[in-house]
Amino acid sequence: MEGEPEDRRMIGALLRIPREAAIRQVMDGLARAGFGDLRPAHFTVFQHLPLQGLRLTALAEAALLTKQSMGYLVDDLEGLGYVDRAPDPTDRRAKMVRLTTRGRQVDDTVQGVIRQIEIDWAQRMGPDNFAQLVQQLRALIAILSE
Repeated sequence: MEGEPEDRRMIGALLRIPREAAIRQVMDGLARAGFGDLRPAHFTVFQHLPLQGLRLTALAEAALLTKQSMGYLVDDLEGLGYVDRAPDPTDRRAKMVRLTTRGRQVDDTVQGVIRQIEIDWAQRMGPDNFAQLVQQLRALIAILSE
């Protein structure tokens, strides 16, 4: 808009600010749904843990964390009842980290909150602008994944 100073924030801030807004909304939605004991750091586990489960080492690698850091998060989530450890069917000596029923409820809740965020942002930005933003972010991710 005319008369407003130019936004000179760099790409890190331009990506971080919407992410932080989404995290705040997700945390609020989780608290309303009875999952107020979760922290944003726990999202790393949920984001990288497939429904069939994953070994801790593979989970840490997927999240770009050390095994020790991931172990701390998994221990915390296990204590809260969101994940459990079970023998790996391919190697009984190894353990698989899996979502519990409560953990799957968190996943469902987060998906619902994210859908609502997308609806809200599309209304505020305009559906075409929001669709273009999503398309451009997917294109950037594809380029960075090469």
